Order: sequence, then C-alpha cells, then structure tokens
Amino acid sequence: MRFSLLVPLAIAATAFPAWAGTPKEAAAIREAYDRDFQIWVLKLQVAPNADERTKLAAIRPDTASASRKMWNTIQPNLAEDWTLDYAAWLLRISAGRTVQNDQGQPVPLIGDASNAIRQAVEKHHLASKNLAPLCMAAVAINDPNSLPMLQKIEAQAPDRKVQGVAALGIAMLMKNLGDESEVMRQRLTLLKKAIIESSDIEINGTSVAKLAEDELYIIRFLSKGRQAPDLVGTGSGGQPMKLSDYQGKVVILIFWRAEEGSTEQLVELGRGLRERFADKPFEVIGVNRDPVASLRGLQADGQIAWPNFSDPDNKLGAQYRVGTWPLAYVLDGQRNIHYVGPVGSFVELTAAALLNPEKK
Repeated sequence: MRFSLLVPLAIAATAFPAWAGTPKEAAAIREAYDRDFQIWVLKLQVAPNADERTKLAAIRPDTASASRKMWNTIQPNLAEDWTLDYAAWLLRISAGRTVQNDQGQPVPLIGDASNAIRQAVEKHHLASKNLAPLCMAAVAINDPNSLPMLQKIEAQAPDRKVQGVAALGIAMLMKNLGDESEVMRQRLTLLKKAIIESSDIEINGTSVAKLAEDELYIIRFLSKGRQAPDLVGTGSGGQPMKLSDYQGKVVILIFWRAEEGSTEQLVELGRGLRERFADKPFEVIGVNRDPVASLRGLQADGQIAWPNFSDPDNKLGAQYRVGTWPLAYVLDGQRNIHYVGPVGSFVELTAAALLNPEKK
C-alpha cells in the first residue's frame, strides 16, 4: 500500500511561461480540483479493502498539476487584488506536500512561488481588505518566512480587521519559537488583539474568535511542559480506550487520517519505533479520523499494528484542537508534553531522549 507525499515537479517562480490569466480561469481551476478531491475522499472512505485503497491512492487528484495551473494563471497578475484569494488557495492545498530536489531531499511543493506571493503582498497589497484568507494560508504552510510578512500586515494594514487576522497568524506561528515567558506574553497580546478587532471574521468556515480561543486553550493546556488531557473513547472494534491506561509509558500520540496521504509514513514510523523500543515502556497510539470501517480495514490488513482511537466525528481531535493532520505529541509516563508538531525525526529523537536519559 503506497500513499506517497512526493509529486513529480516543484513549482518555481520562473518555471513556467507567464500569460495573463483571468479570475474566471482561476475560479475554474479551483472548482475542478476541489470537486475532484471531495469525490476522491468519499471513495477512499468507503473503500472495502487495502487493494482498493491502493488503487484509489494512485488516482488521487493531482495537487501538483492544479498548483501549476493556478500559478500560471495568477503569477503575471500578482499585483492585482483578485489574485489574493487564489494565492491563499494555492498555499493551502500545497501545505505539507513536498517534492524531491536534485539531491533527493524533500522540499516544499510550491518552491519559490510562496516567496513571490509574499513579495507581492508586501509590495502591492498591504492596504488591501482581502488579506485575511492569505494570512491564515501563510500559517497553514508553516513556513517561518511567513512571519515577517504577517508582522508587516499587522503593523501597516490600514484595515483593523486585517490587522487582527494577521495578529492571530503571528500568534499561531510563534508556537514554533518555544514556550518561554516572553514568547507567551507576546502571543497572548496578539490573541487579544485578534479577538477585539476581528472576532466576527470567518476563515474557511471558522471564526477568528474560535481560532483565537483554541490558541488560548493550547497555551493553557497543550503546550510543552503541560500535562496532556486524558482521552477517553473507543477503538475500531468498539472497545473502550483511555490515554491514561498507558500511564508510566512514553507515548507517541498521532492524530491522523488516510485522506491526508500520510499512511505509508505512519506505517513505517510506527513499525520502526515499536521495533526500536520493544524492550522499553513505550507505545504508539493513534487517533484516527477516518470512518470506522476504513480503520478496521487498515488494522485487519496488518498495516496499522498499534492501538487507535476511532474518532470519525473528530471529537477527540477537537479536544486537542487539531487543525492539521497528521500531528504528533510525545508524552512521558505522566502524560507531560515534550514535543508537539509534525510527524518527523524530532518525534523519534524526543522519545529516545525520554527512554534513554543517560544519552540525552
């Protein structure tokens, strides 16, 4: 079974011929991709077995192709205000997706295009009232280079609602800077501004007030050093499960769903970690958002061998304020949080440091 995050070609700012696209053409590209992706997700959710899921994985709507088409359409027009919404869409669909460079290393799918978008915003659009979606899309791609752009918008935009959304974006990106008291103080100040100035603004169906409240909850209960809330739910077979049942073990808690295309990575990560730490008090625990039948199929096929909460209604994900999948937490034996972020090498390094403190 292969769900690859790699696609054949990155988007560079000068990789494609410039031509004068139109808002109508950009809308058609977005509508076609969004429609095809929704249909693909529905098919994936009802796939009866691993073979069928493998076939569906091979025909996932081509994000790279849609991104190239959109970039060709908006690139020559980045000075025009209508491109902001489509630039935000381009950033969102490419978030977390990578390609291989000439050295075989993973790099962001859209490459230099995100830099060109940021430069266009700073040069042409700081006074625009239509920056809110792009501010949140800049957060979604989790690029530290987005922070200076958001800071300029927050400081210079004449529209106070836009300032508030930018403040929210800055506070969200500052999670990557750590949990020092000064960082926390700045984040709280920014979240307060977001709520005062922009509480009624909606981004992809969610209000700024709700997003800011979630960030405040994360600061209080889900930051490094805090004790993670207990999770109480059921597995794919309906059996009761609690996170606190694993007291005394180092736990890698992974929120995931197959539609994100990361199943292969998770299978390899989980298998490798369980083999490496087989003689240690350790466990990988998943919180899966797919329909219960899909999770049962993955477990029956032997792909996912570790315990999983079944969370198709995202009740447990909402409890942890999960906004992007997959998301990993590394918890010690008392459920204290030592890492939260993308699934990657830091997950294993943090777990190893907890299990082998003499080698930290």
